[in-house]
Parts: sequence; C-alpha cells; structure tokens
Amino acid sequence: MSRINAVAGVILAGGKSLRMGGGDKSLVMLGDKPLIAHVIERVRPQVADLIINAGGNAGRFGDFGLDVVADTIKGQAGPLAGVLTGLEWLAERRPDAGWLLSVPADTPFLPADLVRRLMDALSDGKADMVCVKPLGRAHPVIGLRLSALAADLRPALVDE
Repeated sequence: MSRINAVAGVILAGGKSLRMGGGDKSLVMLGDKPLIAHVIERVRPQVADLIINAGGNAGRFGDFGLDVVADTIKGQAGPLAGVLTGLEWLAERRPDAGWLLSVPADTPFLPADLVRRLMDALSDGKADMVCVKPLGRAHPVIGLRLSALAADLRPALVDE
C-alpha cells in the first residue's frame, strides 16, 4: 500500500478562536482566500481522503468540497475531540487507511511533504503516533495517529 493510501486527514476547524475575538478563524482571509483553503491545498495531495471537523452550520464550509463532521462527543472538549472524531470516521469510512493526519485549519504554511516527514519519523515501527516539534516545542495537533488509538482516546476524553 502506498503512503498516500495509508493516510486520511482531518482539518480541525472547531476552535472558539478566542484569541482572535471569536468567530471562524479558519475563514479569515489570507491573500485572496480563507486560511482553510490554504490548508486544504497543502494537505489534499498528501492524503487519500480528507474531512473537516467542525460544529455548527456545516454549510459555511460548502465551497471546499469536503465532508464536514461534528465532534462525536458533546461539549467543547478541544482539539483532541476533533482527533477522536477523525479516528472514528477513519475506522468507519476508510478502514483501509491505517493512519490519520490531523492539522488545524489555521496553519496555511504546512510543508508540502508533511506526511512523508511524519511517516519517515515512524520508520522504526515502534510508535503509534508522531507529531511535529518545531524549535523543540511539540505541537500534537499536527501529527499522525494509528487508527487503533480511538479505542483508548474515547475513554480518556469521556471518562477521565
């Protein structure tokens, strides 16, 4: 199986954008298009399938041609709820893809080879997830996770 067929992606667009005064940060314009459009351009060629995780009116993302999936747990549980949603979507809709790439909707300058870099970091076969760590600081929202992690993540978010 090729790398691209082994990976599906979720763009996390469910944040409250409090530091920006609220609203849909993903729809803020950068140049001539919204932030999320830049993210889609960077990520879509790197994955077999791509969805947007966001609550509320899914129609606001209608122009992007992607399925919009709301969190599978109630409340504002943060980005891990979006990751869980992506993992559960993956298990149901794309069981052939064993990995989920998660990226936030406000990261327009993702590398065009992000999936390759993350897969290379997993080359020893011992890890079930990997995230980016620019300048020595981990950013777990941008990462790859093995689909089987949903079984542990759901109880951790709901019960713990």
